[in-house]
Amino acid sequence: MRGLLILAILLSFPVLEIFTLVQIADLVGWWLLAWLLLAAVAGSLLLRDAGTDAPARLLLALQSGQSLGASLWYGFIPPIAGMLLIFPGVISDIIALILLLLPISRRQSSAPPPDDGVIEGEWHKLDEPRDRLQ
Repeated sequence: MRGLLILAILLSFPVLEIFTLVQIADLVGWWLLAWLLLAAVAGSLLLRDAGTDAPARLLLALQSGQSLGASLWYGFIPPIAGMLLIFPGVISDIIALILLLLPISRRQSSAPPPDDGVIEGEWHKLDEPRDRLQ
């Protein structure tokens, strides 16, 4: 039963997109075509940049001890929004803009790791000559 509901939603989305496109084209005319072309260009730019940003974001999160899950989640938002912008339709463009404009908790993603009581550093014994350690 759940599969039929998902299938109905997936099949009704393109129909709803076409209906919305026809209604908005009736109101604004050829400006809708310009909007769809600009949205497709913006989506392709988002997809191009997302391929280079995601590995850098993961490496930064790994080096600073931050959550990899949050970094992955925020790394998936631009490619998903880019794909929605490339898909011709006003509803998918609105969903993509909502995804891009959602406030991302930068404080959580850039916060330093909690203090676990470990002090990192180097040490050597004072009673041994320094050249024996090397």
